[in-house]
Amino acid sequence: MPLIRGQHDPLDDFTRRTVSVDGTEKTVYVAGSGPAVVLMPEMPGISPDVARFARWIRDAGFTVHLPSLFGVDGAYPLAEARRTVVARACVSAEFRAFAGGGTSPVTAWLRGLARLAHAECGGPGVGAVGLCFTGNFALTMALEPAVIAPVVNHPSLPLDDPGALELSDEDAAAVAARVERDGLTVLAYRFENDAWCTGRRFAAYQKLLGDAFDGRVLAAETANPDPPPFFRDVVGCAHSVVTAHFVDEEGHPTVRARDEILAHLAERLKPHVQ
Repeated sequence: MPLIRGQHDPLDDFTRRTVSVDGTEKTVYVAGSGPAVVLMPEMPGISPDVARFARWIRDAGFTVHLPSLFGVDGAYPLAEARRTVVARACVSAEFRAFAGGGTSPVTAWLRGLARLAHAECGGPGVGAVGLCFTGNFALTMALEPAVIAPVVNHPSLPLDDPGALELSDEDAAAVAARVERDGLTVLAYRFENDAWCTGRRFAAYQKLLGDAFDGRVLAAETANPDPPPFFRDVVGCAHSVVTAHFVDEEGHPTVRARDEILAHLAERLKPHVQ
């Protein structure tokens, strides 16, 4: 049954697991069957829109793994999260929100999750889908050999440098080498005029990855004009292509973006089903 606007998502159609990687435990919501896809939440957490996207991945024939990294799981995104969830994440040792900080340490845990998910689900590899605050994490996860389908959605880090990438120089070089060596394609999305994920940031990805970077830009006026309060009052621009600013209408650009992401995952993770 669809949720009423403003309602929290109970996430009761997911299996709630505690996953330990190198002694660090985190909650992961798992659903579906087939090759594994790690979907990382956007700020301010696993919102009903993020959970909806996870269900689309599940329904496309994958085992979706949705880790809880910040915020209240299932909560509807309110503007107050800026003073709580965002503020805490920006000073957390797990994240590198600002330029010069290098790669966020939490990505090491996420790579471990990908290894565990691949061992459990099988298949040729794992998909990694990042959103906003976690957008670039999908690229960093490609340092794990099991990750073969990275999708970078409107990456917002570092917050203070619109033309930079949330990567140390060493990791950037290693990611570029892995992408070239294994022929990976990095699919990416943003809205034009997005103040948090600018054209300069996509240009930086293009410089690092060359033709392996497939960055796609949607017109700002196609975004949902009435997103949840956090996105209306804090984000303040068209930003979240497949979640808060998604428009569920046949043929809509955001629907095409969602379907392109699912097709990209299927091409890489289910090559014999095509």
